[in-house]
Amino acid sequence: MTQYVNLHFILFLSLATLAGCTSPNPYGDAYGSQETRTVQQVYYGTIDKVAPVTIDASTQTNAIGTIAGAAIGGILGSKVGGGSGSDIAAIGGGLLGGYAGSEVAEKAGKRNGVNLTIRLEDGKIISIVQEADPNMIFQPGQAVQVNVSGDTARVVPR
Repeated sequence: MTQYVNLHFILFLSLATLAGCTSPNPYGDAYGSQETRTVQQVYYGTIDKVAPVTIDASTQTNAIGTIAGAAIGGILGSKVGGGSGSDIAAIGGGLLGGYAGSEVAEKAGKRNGVNLTIRLEDGKIISIVQEADPNMIFQPGQAVQVNVSGDTARVVPR
């Protein structure tokens, strides 16, 4: 029984570590290395409306979590017992790990976001969704800067 408790604990720690590695700072003030030294168009405007949303990337991370969990669970399960018992434990560990990996990935893939409706200085109204940043709370009437690069944009206070 102790072997199974240890197996579950190790599996949980492995999956928690995997989930923690997938989320760099996603806020409007975070830039990936590929975004540095690129030209962005800058627009100025005023926030008309702020609406909370949920950003759901779980469908993208779920397959990775399931596969990683199954692999980790299968490897750890194969260490339990010997002979056919080891085979059964490996299959069970793989199934349990796949399920746990899927659950961890689903929870890690959902984040709080904000849908910002912005009236630009030229009168055009746009809407941008980005991850919510507790240090960057937007309010209606607030002046903002919209940085656009290709099809992506981010909103920052002005």
